Amino acid sequence: MAREQFADRLCQSMKKQGLKQVDVLNAAKQAGIKLAKGQMSQYVSGKAVPRENIGTFLAEVLQVSSDWLYGREITKESSDTKTSINVVAGKEQPESDDQVEDKEVMREFKKSTKLDNVLYDVRGPVVEEAARMEANGTHVLKLNIGNPAPFGFRTPDEVVYDIQRQITECEGYSASKGLFSARKAIMQYAQLKHIPNVTIDDIYTGNGVSELINLSMSALLDNGDEVLVPSPDYPLWTACVTLAGGKAVHYVCDEQSEWYPDIEDMKRKITDKTKAIVIINPNNPTGALYPKEILEQIVQVAREHQLILFSDEIYDRLVMDGEEHISIASLAPDLFCVTYSGLSKSHMIAGFRIGWMVLSGNKRIAKDYIEGLNMLSNMRICSNVPAQSIVQTALGGHQSVESYIVPGGRVYEQREYIYKALNDIPGISAVKPKAAFYIFPKIDTKKYNILDDERFALDLLREKKVLIVHGRGFNWGEPDHFRVVYLPRIEVLEDAVGKISDFLTTYRQF
Repeated sequence: MAREQFADRLCQSMKKQGLKQVDVLNAAKQAGIKLAKGQMSQYVSGKAVPRENIGTFLAEVLQVSSDWLYGREITKESSDTKTSINVVAGKEQPESDDQVEDKEVMREFKKSTKLDNVLYDVRGPVVEEAARMEANGTHVLKLNIGNPAPFGFRTPDEVVYDIQRQITECEGYSASKGLFSARKAIMQYAQLKHIPNVTIDDIYTGNGVSELINLSMSALLDNGDEVLVPSPDYPLWTACVTLAGGKAVHYVCDEQSEWYPDIEDMKRKITDKTKAIVIINPNNPTGALYPKEILEQIVQVAREHQLILFSDEIYDRLVMDGEEHISIASLAPDLFCVTYSGLSKSHMIAGFRIGWMVLSGNKRIAKDYIEGLNMLSNMRICSNVPAQSIVQTALGGHQSVESYIVPGGRVYEQREYIYKALNDIPGISAVKPKAAFYIFPKIDTKKYNILDDERFALDLLREKKVLIVHGRGFNWGEPDHFRVVYLPRIEVLEDAVGKISDFLTTYRQF
């Protein structure tokens, strides 16, 4: 109730002052207030109520009382009579005695301020609106999340068979880093990727790569430490850096150069507070695959500035067109590297939650950091044991994913279709992805007068029932991109592209 009331009064005040969300955000920036676009959208839509300092700022901008904005009543008693003071839009209005009720102030619990700048719009306000629509019976065509199972991709039979056979042996905890059999298989996989100086003790299993990213950043960062993160990025990286007290500094990936990292921009962003470089290769959301020459340049930058390399390689087995994935750790035996991968995408078992990280290279310089990793790994006890039990089977023998990524395979053919279909829409252009199952098209913001890409995504959802993720959800700086997941079958993608094209024939933001 409080959220809806706050949203109603916020929208009412903004309308009265003739202000839009972007005006409030600009005012916050000028005042040095940390207020993100996603947060503002949640306040306006009634999804959340801001902390007191943000509410006070909004009240000042909108020239109203913060108590009114929050829907609070303040009662004052004089020594002679009981008089209730109702604060409305900053004006005190006395109430008669028979309107006065004794009210107990209830304690309110708010989220931590550490979450102020943490955003994850892959499952953010637009997705929440889609969930509301579905709850009301509306069918939504989802192109927003890389979850293979709902689109008919099945777990390999041998993996299902093995987990059934081993489930009764997985009732207890494993070692905190994981089962020996799983870590041994991962170590051998690292050897095939030519990652140097890896022992079984350098392998950590996790409940997906996401858990391990969070663990890695929490163990490394002090307040104010900086980490170079790509833009666009998988937003969990920026969120985990921020949550750990660090600052994500975004280096640009260049759309005109196959979405490869801009090495010169990366160099310009390094300061004495920089501790690490993150690369996502193959990349989410662009589908880019980095060649050896680019990786060697990144290694050289890390070497010159003595930085850690974190490499997210969860899509390394979803590479098309005969290209080869190269792990950056294989090129950096003298640096400390952390490499992440897992089975969620390559084996279509995102719900099993099984990922891993591999420490390699010069571990001597990271001895204290590794102690921190071990401490946090021990604290979470262990990762999902039944899922660990199938790692050895999954990484050995025939890799069923290979049939998806060659001509005639589902992922390959769906990539071919979506690339051509999106580029055929006037005002839309896209770089052809070489890996994973995402494409990150650009939209002509002048043609469609788009100033707010989240609004674009919401409008598309409400009018055409198609769910995408806006580009700024991936920490991209302009409102001119969106991500499409091309896991649905071609006939579904045809329907989606037709709806997007039809939507854009009349769409303009005014």
